[in-house]
Amino acid sequence: MRALTVLGSCGAWPEAGRAASGFLLEVDGFRLALDLGYATLPRLLARCPADALDAVVITHEHPDHCADLSALCRALHFGGRRAGRTPLYCPPGVLTRVGALEPTEPLDDVLAPHPLPGRHEVGPFRLEGRPLPHHVPHAGVRLTAPGLTLAYTGDAGPAPALGELASGADLLVAGATLQGGRTDPHLLSAAEAGRWAADSGVGRLLLTHFWPGAERGRSVAEAAAAYGGEVLAAREGMVLSL
Repeated sequence: MRALTVLGSCGAWPEAGRAASGFLLEVDGFRLALDLGYATLPRLLARCPADALDAVVITHEHPDHCADLSALCRALHFGGRRAGRTPLYCPPGVLTRVGALEPTEPLDDVLAPHPLPGRHEVGPFRLEGRPLPHHVPHAGVRLTAPGLTLAYTGDAGPAPALGELASGADLLVAGATLQGGRTDPHLLSAAEAGRWAADSGVGRLLLTHFWPGAERGRSVAEAAAAYGGEVLAAREGMVLSL
């Protein structure tokens, strides 16, 4: 099985019935969580037990991308866990931010931290994290397994490194917070996501990190104006075959 499940698709805070940023990537029996923002853990646990998760990748320390890492740690601490610690790949600020929520149960009791940006071998994946512009230190992610490449912008703005991460990817998962021609050096718009997808030659584009209340169809249309491939809007529970 090779699939990406959307755990959450909202930026900043989750709308009713939704969750903030998060994905579960499953490739040949290996399970990797990619960001764990508000309200993502219950959706993750509906797919697999906490101790069946093989690795976690967090792009940056904003809580709409990492808050439920704390909940995962509690599930591992108090609900039983696999032998050994679960590998965690993230910028250092994530450890500080999430660790402050649970000072009596250190994160490294159940998680084995590895730094991003950087390159790592993670199960079947080659993980490449590169710095991308945001309000805090942030790593965009490229995950490559035999016959599959997935790129994820997280919540970052445009930069040449984004094109390098996305180049030739089968799927680009792009934060698309802004609409209507708005630009920001620290955030991507839907139109910019479409242009990066086109310039990078990706196979499919999945838009995510929607501002609560935003009309998602508009984001798809703005991205599609620049990119001729398939454009999808992330929604909770969506499963994409890879």
